[in-house]
Amino acid sequence: MGQTMCICSRGSIAIDNKKYYYIQKLDEGGFSYVDLVEGAKDGHFYALKRILCHDREGRQDAQTEMEMHQMFNHPNILSLVAHAFIDRGGKTEAWLLLPYIRKGSLWSVLEKLRDKGSSMPEKQILQILHGICSGLKAIHEKGYAHRDLKPTNVLLDEDDRPVLMDLGSMNRARVEVRGTRDAMTIQDWAAQRCTISYRAPELFNVESHCIIDERTDIWSLGCVLYCMMMLEGPYDMVFQRGDSVALAVQNPVAIPQPCIYSQGLQVLLSSIMVSNPQERPDIHWVLDQVQDLQSRSPNTQSNMV
Repeated sequence: MGQTMCICSRGSIAIDNKKYYYIQKLDEGGFSYVDLVEGAKDGHFYALKRILCHDREGRQDAQTEMEMHQMFNHPNILSLVAHAFIDRGGKTEAWLLLPYIRKGSLWSVLEKLRDKGSSMPEKQILQILHGICSGLKAIHEKGYAHRDLKPTNVLLDEDDRPVLMDLGSMNRARVEVRGTRDAMTIQDWAAQRCTISYRAPELFNVESHCIIDERTDIWSLGCVLYCMMMLEGPYDMVFQRGDSVALAVQNPVAIPQPCIYSQGLQVLLSSIMVSNPQERPDIHWVLDQVQDLQSRSPNTQSNMV
């Protein structure tokens, strides 16, 4: 599937002999563009992600991202509808046809709350957190890690079901570091592929003999939870001020007080954001805690959306 794609006419494309109409641009990054397209036959909207492949390594990275999508059939992980590589003007582009989720990213929802001077209800936080954990659990159980979990990489549908996206940084969860050269290679990779204010402490200064595993995602999950509670990441301001995030993540996360959320949710956040990865819980423990909080979650929070 996805081996043939052509630009049939202005404003339309064909993937696997299915025609799609271009509607508008949705987003643009350093090496990729996302367009909104409509299926000519089914009338459904899709997001078409176009990745610019500057060299063989770029093409391999895009191929890996496609394979990561195809590995999962899970309600909390973005599926891949179709894919292809095309050559245009001597340059190669990887095109990924993805479901279009109208509500947008978790970050865009949090920004709107912040602009209104509002907050996210605890029940909603737990619902979204549960879905993110379910997606991560599926990824971790296959022996992989996301490596770039953040609010902009979580989509929300109309029922607040979270969907993990941007699987381009995913790789094998367990990485054995054997010496200084390995450590520097991983550290440099993380600097390029893992967003700094959501990056786990062990990826800033990689030890020369250690194991990097999927608990890097647990740290990032904690940052996402903090962001849902405080409407900004715990290290966003550190980065914006130009201070060292690498130093800041070595200290316990501070939860601003007074806090409108339950003691249980605050304890969960503190339990997740542990600088030492060996003391950090796995996704099964976190999911159990979230389910426990949901089972006794009161609707006592007054600061509703």
